[in-house]
Amino acid sequence: ADGTMRVDKIQRSDSLFLAKLPSVIIQPGDRLFVKDSPENLKHYEQVLGATLFNISDNEHPIDEQTPLQAEGQQLAEVVVTRGSPLHLRSLAAAKFSASYGLMPLAVHRARAPSSQVTGDLNLIRLRAGDVLLVQGTKDAIDSLKASGSMLVLDGTTALPHTHRAKRALAIMGGVVLFAGLGILPISVSALVGLGLMIATGCLSWRDAAGALSIPVVMIIVVSLALGKALTGTGMAGYIALSFVDATSALPVPVILSAFMLLMTIMSNVVSNNAAAAIGTPIAVGIAQQLGVNVEPFILAVLFGANMSFATPYGYQTNLLIMSAGGYKFSDFLRVGIPLTIVMWIGFSLILPVLYEL
Repeated sequence: ADGTMRVDKIQRSDSLFLAKLPSVIIQPGDRLFVKDSPENLKHYEQVLGATLFNISDNEHPIDEQTPLQAEGQQLAEVVVTRGSPLHLRSLAAAKFSASYGLMPLAVHRARAPSSQVTGDLNLIRLRAGDVLLVQGTKDAIDSLKASGSMLVLDGTTALPHTHRAKRALAIMGGVVLFAGLGILPISVSALVGLGLMIATGCLSWRDAAGALSIPVVMIIVVSLALGKALTGTGMAGYIALSFVDATSALPVPVILSAFMLLMTIMSNVVSNNAAAAIGTPIAVGIAQQLGVNVEPFILAVLFGANMSFATPYGYQTNLLIMSAGGYKFSDFLRVGIPLTIVMWIGFSLILPVLYEL
């Protein structure tokens, strides 16, 4: 034991429960409700001269005939993410055990010199990437998973199957069919499909709102607005003309390769959505200045904007992996830069051949 006993509540009589204040003096007959590992509970029993009881049986002390009940208890790993209430806080400050009904057993910190963090777990200041080993009931673990405040790695995935499954599949198929046949634009078809999902009970308003990521929407909206501003003000044409002037002495395949590299760098600095929105009008302008086919330059934007491997900022998934996996910025550089170079060289060789540039 670490010397700290975490008390959930104190019962002095059948109907009197005391507040857990540091000034409370424990008296004979008081019942302390404690959650901890079997080893720690036995340690507390010896140190305090107390008697252990199961919470469901307060008549028979725990002994060989009445063993400590652990039915329904499960272990789970919980990853602290940047949006978690535990990020940059301690378990005690966040009132983790009281809020979620789970008992922390250990902390794993991937970036620490030793993977196991020692000391009082409740006082350790956690950060994104830390992994907590917790114990509790299945309902408590499911509640934590449903809250979405932390990433629960319990090795199980609930796959719901209801009578609305076929209905949802039919609606999704209709969305794809109407958009694929050109009957409706994909935006309209998806919006109608969403309305049908909610109207038929396949999806609740809360689930629909929870699936909407405001930061991602804002990035897309701002990126598209920036791209439109570049086109409307003539800045896209100016950048295209400047790029052509700087590379006019080079062959078209080299210009195409340099432009793809520019899009790749932009994608890793801002985001792939922003790079695509900004780069598309510039690509059209460059192709027009050179008097060549626009399509390979549009593909250069497509491929360049998706080579966002070198930094965690290029794509949202990179940020999630960085937080959950305990990776550092240098890890992305070490793996992402070689991968980006290989793909950039490959596309630079293939596109000119396909379009006979």
